[in-house]
Amino acid sequence: DGVTAAYPRYYRQSMEQLQKEQRRLLKCRIGSKNRNKQRIRVARLHEKVSHQRKDFLHKLSRQITNVYDAVCIEDLNMQGMSQSLNFGKSVHDNGWGIFTSLLDYKLSEQGKKLIKIDKWYPSSKTCSCCGNVKEELSLSERIYQCECGFVCDRDVNAARNIKKQGMLVLA
Repeated sequence: DGVTAAYPRYYRQSMEQLQKEQRRLLKCRIGSKNRNKQRIRVARLHEKVSHQRKDFLHKLSRQITNVYDAVCIEDLNMQGMSQSLNFGKSVHDNGWGIFTSLLDYKLSEQGKKLIKIDKWYPSSKTCSCCGNVKEELSLSERIYQCECGFVCDRDVNAARNIKKQGMLVLA
């Protein structure tokens, strides 16, 4: 429906504090009680980030499952994306794998469907209005402009295409 989730970047927000605590940990002597205490502090910070992310994803997945009877998502290779592209931390901070598993179990719990679209389907390159497929489309182009005159945000265009593909799977 054109609404995008505002993902809070919990890891990015606490990165400065984490770096400071990890530097302190590096300066501690191995085997000392202070090092053990510092190691626990660093672990607690990582745990806090993890809990914040999971809480947000639980709330978002519950919100989606309460509104929709069927949800269509793209079956992305997030591990490959985090390794090959320059935004690995952002990919891991979003927690896409956790989100899809939460969606899956919550939808099946309510008797609803989760439809996964093939990762090779060109959802970003296909015009949601006329169906024309652009061969060249770089990641830096955030606005999708088709030859038919259709102009839309790239992510919204991809979401519309994924929805159409999901409807074809359901039919």
